[in-house]
Amino acid sequence: MTQPRGSGNNSPAVSAALSGAVDLAAVKARAEAAARQTTTPNTGGQGSAPANASVIDVTEATFQAEVVERSLQQLVVVDLWADWCGPCKQLSPVLERLAAESGGAWVLAKVDVDANPRISQLFGVQSIPTVVAIAAGQPVDAFSGALPEPQIRQWLTQLLDALRDKLPGVQAAQQGEPAEEPQDPRFVEAEEAFERGDYAAAEAAYTRILDSEPGNEQAKAALVQVRFAARAEGTDPSSIAKADADPNDIDAQLAAADAQVAQGDVENGFARLIATIRRTAGDDRNRVREHLVSLFELFDPADDRVAKARRDLASALF
Repeated sequence: MTQPRGSGNNSPAVSAALSGAVDLAAVKARAEAAARQTTTPNTGGQGSAPANASVIDVTEATFQAEVVERSLQQLVVVDLWADWCGPCKQLSPVLERLAAESGGAWVLAKVDVDANPRISQLFGVQSIPTVVAIAAGQPVDAFSGALPEPQIRQWLTQLLDALRDKLPGVQAAQQGEPAEEPQDPRFVEAEEAFERGDYAAAEAAYTRILDSEPGNEQAKAALVQVRFAARAEGTDPSSIAKADADPNDIDAQLAAADAQVAQGDVENGFARLIATIRRTAGDDRNRVREHLVSLFELFDPADDRVAKARRDLASALF
């Protein structure tokens, strides 16, 4: 097992990578931006959440982070519904609108009971719609059926008044301040392992996230960064000179490109592999191409260096 290492023990390549190519904060920001771009407004159906932070779809895999952990900061109102449920279709739009108006005092967590039966079993749900209020990790109140909007508003007001001094998000929202976004403990574990140089532990943590959420783009992107950092740490400092001395040594070219990218010499690292692709064929060419594409994944797709290298790669291949 890899032992934790202090930042002072990192090789020059890895130190450069940490300040350049390997940037988990940038990965997180890009993932969140992509999520905002791909989320579409709810048009009244039950299957997708509106494009705002006040309404989220929750599954069994995300329940701990999105409901339990989030409820430490703000009130979470869980809406248990099903697509075949008529009253659910009356209630959900009302809850969504009220959540959007709350300014972050509370968040609506929508749970499809057919797709997530263990959550409904957890709450002992006997009929739907059922709405459960969660605060500080515990259910604090609930109701069943499609109540009239005035009654729901009154219910929410009473809850928020009672929780104002207990949940930071409620107080901040009522004072006009943005609620602090709760941190996902799974990502905290992975990022802390990365920061102390324990790349094996960081990779394992991100892999566990993807095992439960295969579509989690933030974890996918971060895993690419972590694997590169681990690879770069083992790069021979003389790899660039070795590659220059023997252009036909494929292993040397791959290692040299890693070293150049880690040192911030990104364009030349890309150019090295593209030149190698031009003079190789078959399995060797495909191996170099795959390595180059994996390096592209370290950067924002809009990065000019990546865009140019992709054009050059296409020219080299075709």
